[in-house]
Amino acid sequence: MRIEPDTKDWTWVLDRPCPDCGFDAPALDLSRVPQAIRDNATLWEVVLETDDAAVRPSPVVWSPLEYACHVRDVNELFDQRLEQMLTEDDAHFANWDQDETAVEKDYLGQDPAAVAAEVVAAADRVAARYETVGEADWDRTGTRSNGDRFTIDTFARYHLHDLVHHAHDVSHVTKRVTVASYDAFADDYTAGVGGAADEVRAAIEEFAGDLGPGARVLEVGSGPGWDAELLEAAGLSVRRTDITPAFVRRLREAGHEADVLDPLTDDLTDPRTKHVEGTGYDGVWADASLLHVRREDLPTVLAKLAAATRAGGHLFLAVKEGDGARFSTHGHVGAPRHFTFWREGPLREALTEAGWRVDRMDKNGDHTGQDWLVVRAVRAGA
Repeated sequence: MRIEPDTKDWTWVLDRPCPDCGFDAPALDLSRVPQAIRDNATLWEVVLETDDAAVRPSPVVWSPLEYACHVRDVNELFDQRLEQMLTEDDAHFANWDQDETAVEKDYLGQDPAAVAAEVVAAADRVAARYETVGEADWDRTGTRSNGDRFTIDTFARYHLHDLVHHAHDVSHVTKRVTVASYDAFADDYTAGVGGAADEVRAAIEEFAGDLGPGARVLEVGSGPGWDAELLEAAGLSVRRTDITPAFVRRLREAGHEADVLDPLTDDLTDPRTKHVEGTGYDGVWADASLLHVRREDLPTVLAKLAAATRAGGHLFLAVKEGDGARFSTHGHVGAPRHFTFWREGPLREALTEAGWRVDRMDKNGDHTGQDWLVVRAVRAGA
């Protein structure tokens, strides 16, 4: 079945954030464009390795393979147009019909492995061309066949939105892949990491001191359970949860109550007090777990956590600092995981709008050179 052509005018994304994918074109740091394009390509490499990459979720929605082909062709097109803008005064672009291209190239019939390599190559070429843009070049212009006029500045923002939006279109795959990677390497991760770092131990001591003995805490992403043991040793009552079945299974085998829980889609109410009106968690502990949540989904998760927490309850949150999102295979998990990176301003805004009052947001580095944003927040309304 042929997909209905997309005839919408997407230039509005240059003026305001996209409500679907969360991309904020006006706030984009243009120096990040080349790396963001390369990071986006890592997603398609992983998505195209799945068994159902060529399966459409519905007859009228592209499969991940078709989206990947489109992303490859978009990067090739923008590379050609960027070259025009850099070498011609007021460049004019030939018409390009994305829907006709999809039919002519038989996107659904292409080889996923070949497309994965082509996506990476096309992304690297256009990223390299953006790296040649000089300070005086950002105002150079180009005009599409429909009359839409861009500078290289707005062209780059429009381009990156297209890539981010299509990553959002297949985001159901990114969560599945990440969970599957942890599920397959839960034993390796547990043995390799070995326990909580000294800075985590210090943070737990502070967190427990703020809450007081007997406080009830929801832990999001318990993993092997090291943090929960320290939280309980500090006098807190912990509800252990993880989205990865293998971690929950290990916790149960060790004699702990634990739940498979997706903080985006599941009910976060404490099973112990769900029938007691007006109760909620005294605190939420989310150390290096919500960094896997898509940017556009984190506000929803934070709001759900706030709704499940009493007024005045405390939140500990640690995410990686940086821009964009990408898949990475590193450490003790020998399969790809999806990471979302945050800057202080957007993260603070998301927390505030979700109902948290940020008391502190510290920037810490780890032994790998990765910077982290470490948040201490309080549920508003106290």
